[in-house]
Amino acid sequence: MKKKILISTLALSLLICGGCKQKVKLKDGKEVIASVKGKDITAEELFDNLKETYGANAVVNMVDDYIIKKEVKDSKAAQEYAKAQIATMKQQYEAAGYTWDDVLSQYGYSTEDQLINEYENNYKKRIIAKKYIKKEVTDDEINEYYEKEIYGNYTVKHILISPDVKDSASDSEKEKAKKEALNKAKDIIKKLNDGEKWSTLVKKYSDDKGTKNSEGLVENFTKGDMVDEFFEASIKLKNGEYTKEPVESNYGYHIILKVSNTKKPSLKNSKTKILDAISENKLNNEENLLEKTWVNIRKEYKFNIADSTIKSGYDKTISE
Repeated sequence: MKKKILISTLALSLLICGGCKQKVKLKDGKEVIASVKGKDITAEELFDNLKETYGANAVVNMVDDYIIKKEVKDSKAAQEYAKAQIATMKQQYEAAGYTWDDVLSQYGYSTEDQLINEYENNYKKRIIAKKYIKKEVTDDEINEYYEKEIYGNYTVKHILISPDVKDSASDSEKEKAKKEALNKAKDIIKKLNDGEKWSTLVKKYSDDKGTKNSEGLVENFTKGDMVDEFFEASIKLKNGEYTKEPVESNYGYHIILKVSNTKKPSLKNSKTKILDAISENKLNNEENLLEKTWVNIRKEYKFNIADSTIKSGYDKTISE
């Protein structure tokens, strides 16, 4: 774990800088760290032992921390992300009956701040990696993403019919509830076809409590803001047109009435969003891309390891 690496980093730093309060030296000037009958253990011996096991990881962490400080000047977003992640994790563990201090101890942390710091660093490393990945994104990738993924903003109204299912329901009961919800949604469409008012029907039937008092209004969304089924159905409609069949999603069945949409933004105005999305997708989908990118980042910073043992450990790590 990183905590163990941090401990070894501290040990190496103390040895290198001579950080011991009480120094004992042999005749040849070597510093004694410990002794046993018939044997003195010197700082050099301890350093050689530690660097073979932890040296590469310790050096890489020190270098990466330096790069992070150079590249990320504002830590606010990282801090907010870390605290949110820890709060969620803490809530989940405590809800399951665990004591948070015990959880931290089990994973090798003496304080919550240590875990927060690790999450912050991981967040920053990802942000920096994305910046470097963006430099490698091609014009073809940008154009393809623009054509397939960039849309204007849409405004619709909807009526949601959710299956009435209890948590303890059997599969057959769930299927029956789904069928009843589908038939109810179809019946509402028939009422619309027969001329009944949208405003009356949405208030009477919709299970979306957040929108039913505003005629089911959902404003200014684009691709990625809504579940795919809802978005795909919305973009196929003309203004003032509603879906002739219920649209199924994991929320239930929707009847969607299109209100309006804006024009697709230009490629120039979309480029920042596109580069961010492509780099995020690459990090999520390409195995070990974060680690590979950081190898290249270190190269750009002229990273060099003079010690052959530590270099061998690092080369082995990045080749795996």
